[in-house]
Amino acid sequence: MRLAALGECMIELGSADAPHLLRRGLAGDTFNTAVYLARCLEGTGHAVDYVTALGDDPLSDEMLAGIGAEGIGTGRVRRIAGRLPGLYWIRLDERGERSFLYWRGQSAARAMLEGEGGGRLLDALDEDGLIYLSGISLAILPDDDRMRLVERLAALKAKGRSIAFDPNYRPRLWASPEAARRAITAAAAAASIVLPSFDDETRLFGDATPEAAASRLEALGVGEVVVKNGDGQGHVRAEGAGHTVMPIVVAKPVDTTGAGDSFNAAYLAARLRGLGAAEAADAGGRLAARVVMHKGAIVPKEAMPPLF
Repeated sequence: MRLAALGECMIELGSADAPHLLRRGLAGDTFNTAVYLARCLEGTGHAVDYVTALGDDPLSDEMLAGIGAEGIGTGRVRRIAGRLPGLYWIRLDERGERSFLYWRGQSAARAMLEGEGGGRLLDALDEDGLIYLSGISLAILPDDDRMRLVERLAALKAKGRSIAFDPNYRPRLWASPEAARRAITAAAAAASIVLPSFDDETRLFGDATPEAAASRLEALGVGEVVVKNGDGQGHVRAEGAGHTVMPIVVAKPVDTTGAGDSFNAAYLAARLRGLGAAEAADAGGRLAARVVMHKGAIVPKEAMPPLF
């Protein structure tokens, strides 16, 4: 199967071991998931492409090479003259919890679906068996492009394609909570698998429990819902059955960046490998527990735990 992850790959800056120095990497929520998907599906015959846009600058050249080095297809990475890649700086507290500072106003990814080039990216989604995106993928797009994307996804779902969506609500990226609710609800209704975080659903929709979030999404026509809940109990609703997701508690995480993204990747990979929803959620938890023990969103390949 051909898979596509759509969103924004950014330059990630984080504290290095030496004072006053920063390390540089590549990251971004859907890119993180694409990396872990490619690793989890290595040798299965599935191919993962990344759908985005980069500039025509040297950093964008390096990023394109870095994406390809992870075994991810780059044939749908659009290059836009005069644009630059986005950048963010991770700040960590003593518990490994992160906060971010962003520089993304001129990000090429914001224009990925504009014009004829954007139309070609949308058309190419017809070739994918599974398409993955997030609320951040939606938030960075202009309103018209966002609407066109959701309409295309709904049409592909009607054709039987799998659409996986993580709402991943980031308030600063939206004009208002109301705008976020409208767009995220529309995208969820166009998806076949939704993988929200419970704290996001509570902030945006007021859901009191993971089960309530799953029921609300199920009522939109979503066939499979996986509600992540950090170190609390989550919930999976799939094939007419509900399952409690027990967390793998890490006593002292180093950096929680990318935990949910890696969970999503392992879950989707497990489902593509034929595992049940409960087993897939367990695989997601095991990968996320390993990721939070390393700095940055992407752990070294040799640090990946055995999952299947």
